[in-house]
Amino acid sequence: MTTRLHTFAAIDTAPAAAQPLLKAVEAQIGSVPNLFRTVASSPAALEGYLGMSGALAKGRLPAATRERIALAMAQINGCDYCLSAHSYLGTHVAKLDAAEIQANRQGRSGDAKAHAAVQFAVAVATQRGRVADAELAAVRAAGYDDAQIVEIVQHVALNVWTNYLNNVARTDIDFPAALPLAA
Repeated sequence: MTTRLHTFAAIDTAPAAAQPLLKAVEAQIGSVPNLFRTVASSPAALEGYLGMSGALAKGRLPAATRERIALAMAQINGCDYCLSAHSYLGTHVAKLDAAEIQANRQGRSGDAKAHAAVQFAVAVATQRGRVADAELAAVRAAGYDDAQIVEIVQHVALNVWTNYLNNVARTDIDFPAALPLAA
């Protein structure tokens, strides 16, 4: 598949306003994945994405829960780029095992509290935020407070954006490709 939106090959070929942002990504993670190189076409969008991602990283949801939500959203939205990226990050950063990543992609988790967050995120995405009172009660019963519920919703929104952008762009996958879900 060919990328349909421009992906800058090097930081110094990106718009001037995007270059310091891409350099910051490179300094933080050691490379600049194609998602960031594609978003760099709009320095404003790149700044917004990095700002929201950075702010949410300071939130109260653990990194593993954030990755679980990202995996569930990528599966729902059929985003091969994000499935690959978050399978890699889930394994190498959040230390999720293969069975957990598989469960997350199916909207579940082997961890009871994380399961409630993932299930709620799936409900938010599939019901466009119109969750039932029982679904909200279930995530609260699992120990999530209003601030964490707001963060779950924001993670859904951020991941839907990256999923949609990568689906529109057909971003070249620069992570080990995620395998299809096992039957």
